Amino acid sequence: MKFYITLATLIITYFSFSQDVSIRGFIYDAKGEAVGFEKVRLLNAKDSSFVSGAISDVNGFFTIPKVEKGSYIFKIDHSSSMPFVENIVVKDAKGIVDVKINLKKSNIKELGQVDVSAESKKKKTDVGMSQIKLDKKGIERIPSVGAENDIVGAFSVTPGVVTTGDQGGQLYVRGGTPIQNKILLDGMTIYNPFHSIGFYSIFETELVKNVDIYTGGFDAKYGGRISSIMDISYRDGNRTKFGGKISASPFLAKVVLEGPFSKRKDGTPSNASYVFSAKHSLLDYTSKSLYRNVNDGNGMPFNFTDLYGKITFNSGNSSKVSVFGFYNLDSVHYDVADLTWKAYGGGLNFILVPAGSSIFIKGHVNGSGYTTTFREQNVEPRTSSIGGFDMGFDFTKFLRNESQLDYGFSFNGFSTSFETYNELKRRIAIDNFTTEITAYMSYKLVTKRFVINPSFRVQAYASLGVISPEPRLGIKFNATERLRFKMSGGRFSQNFTSASSDKDVVNLFNGLLSAPQNVQSKFTTIDGKEREVRNGLQYAWHGIFGVEYDLNKNWSLNVEGYYKYFTQLSNINQNKLYEDVAQFANIDDVYKKDFIIESGQSYGADVLLKYNKNRLFLWGVYSLGYNKRWDGFQEYFPVFDRRHNINLVGSYLFGKKKTLELNVRWNLGSGLPFTPTAGFYQAENFNQGVTSNYVTNNPNNVSTILGKFNSERLPYYHRLDITVKKQFKFKNETQLEVIASVTNAYNRNNIFYVNRVSSKIIYQFPFLPSFGINYTF
Repeated sequence: MKFYITLATLIITYFSFSQDVSIRGFIYDAKGEAVGFEKVRLLNAKDSSFVSGAISDVNGFFTIPKVEKGSYIFKIDHSSSMPFVENIVVKDAKGIVDVKINLKKSNIKELGQVDVSAESKKKKTDVGMSQIKLDKKGIERIPSVGAENDIVGAFSVTPGVVTTGDQGGQLYVRGGTPIQNKILLDGMTIYNPFHSIGFYSIFETELVKNVDIYTGGFDAKYGGRISSIMDISYRDGNRTKFGGKISASPFLAKVVLEGPFSKRKDGTPSNASYVFSAKHSLLDYTSKSLYRNVNDGNGMPFNFTDLYGKITFNSGNSSKVSVFGFYNLDSVHYDVADLTWKAYGGGLNFILVPAGSSIFIKGHVNGSGYTTTFREQNVEPRTSSIGGFDMGFDFTKFLRNESQLDYGFSFNGFSTSFETYNELKRRIAIDNFTTEITAYMSYKLVTKRFVINPSFRVQAYASLGVISPEPRLGIKFNATERLRFKMSGGRFSQNFTSASSDKDVVNLFNGLLSAPQNVQSKFTTIDGKEREVRNGLQYAWHGIFGVEYDLNKNWSLNVEGYYKYFTQLSNINQNKLYEDVAQFANIDDVYKKDFIIESGQSYGADVLLKYNKNRLFLWGVYSLGYNKRWDGFQEYFPVFDRRHNINLVGSYLFGKKKTLELNVRWNLGSGLPFTPTAGFYQAENFNQGVTSNYVTNNPNNVSTILGKFNSERLPYYHRLDITVKKQFKFKNETQLEVIASVTNAYNRNNIFYVNRVSSKIIYQFPFLPSFGINYTF
């Protein structure tokens, strides 16, 4: 450990005090919003030959380091703006040259060649292992429901992702459960991003600036989860004029409002802006009359509300501070089960560009809470809640040839409360407060052929007295202009545990709790060896190898094989028979502890074939996955083990002005495993103690006899969705859009939920037409 600390200190000191000239700045569009992932070029003023370049990050920030004395032309060619050209003279041997770019809107459409150029360069300078990058346009290509595109549609077609269907909204990523997927919104952890109706998340698509999805092998910048990362960035409000969007459909109504606090006479962006969004479901009012074939004519029992607001202050040197808050409410009420949850929180983010320093600084301070309750007939309710805070700082030093050094630290604490009951109706409850301290360093070296990205993270679980060292490594080899090989791997850990019941054929409830301490002292591995259990943390190792190949300028192929070894998992103890008291001191821990330690492995391959040219976009994904768990007694398939998964997406723009759009998506998934019901019996509750007469008593409690654990499979899942959009653009730069869509176009009966006692089956949505309208101003 001392070696890594010393090495990190030397590297940071060297890069912090090295002397050279850097040209840096922020790129803004006509609305004053940062333009991310834009290619900038530095040309020789004498002959316009290329000297150096860079690509802006998600905040619109770029740096061109190690620039020699001389005269240069700084140039940006943006697809929807007028070209930006500025002459720059570097007179000194060291220092910082700041450039602020405000792009002006152009009426000429470029067909996106510039964007393709920036994307192709990023392929050669980033490892890009198991990473999918999306923006608002990419999200809107996925067929929508009720006039509203949602980020959940983009998640569901990502390679390696398995969904539980139209309802429930749970995502499983390459063998990871929902709690093992970290979802961030502007640096803030979101505990439950999906509403019970699986079409919608809590996120507002209109505000999405960038989405990075990592399904494995991510570098040390990210931590606290052992499966995947979904990092979502929102844009700021319009800094030049008031605007917004209003939409309505049978599913929901929504409004987005934004603008500057004060409008400048010269039209330049204001230093302060705001954005507010609100949406509320309308299914309580519309579904019984419009969708009578759903839920036996009782309509769709979903209700949700989402509120979000942000205020941003910009300084003259492009440093900025944002203050935000959110509130989400969700409930679903079936005849056999009810699920409710709410989330709330807020925080502060800032970007700091110190004068005369080449270090780029980001920071955040936030706090949030989440509670959920699940009630089922003849079963005790299950409850879970979490609340906490997080504070962190990230530093970036941009180096030559797109190389860079990132480092940072964070501190967070959270309290959890959880209560449930296992198969034998034994109460399992835990309340806890834990703190975590983390630090990381990531160095990316870019050469002509190689991209090498070693990183290291220290995850300190202070409340548990545990320090987890987590080395990571990513490498890419640019074999040719079209062919690239890549690999990544590392160690990962997390404190959070999800305790869901395998009693359900499909899981609705996923409780949240910190690493349980009430676990067995020894764990028997699958090869029969015993090892000591020191804590209830979860650990995993990732190993991934991939190939990228550009068939031509428009077609690209990405193939990845992965292996995730979950060395330690914690789960609710379905084998608990006794209370953990002195009376049962001689009983083995695995029969009296609330939670149990498991291990597991997930492996498979993902194939992504993509086509993008002018009007046509095609996206084809095939995923092959194997997932196994070992609980000390048996090896079993978890409920999300889907062997085959196919997602096909197509989008086409019709008309001279491209105002008519067709989007199609088809999903096929092999059956998920479940534990069959072998029989039923009347359970004696012995309510009269030892004098109870089990012969004459006639209890009304019905209990189930389960078959072999997860030994059977649900039927194949498949569904076709179609969306048609028509845009009407007006001279005052406003726009009206009419949307018609069909979900489950050929009316496939896909199982959503089965109540074991009543054997009642609730299916996913049937043939479901919808329509909507939105107005942007």
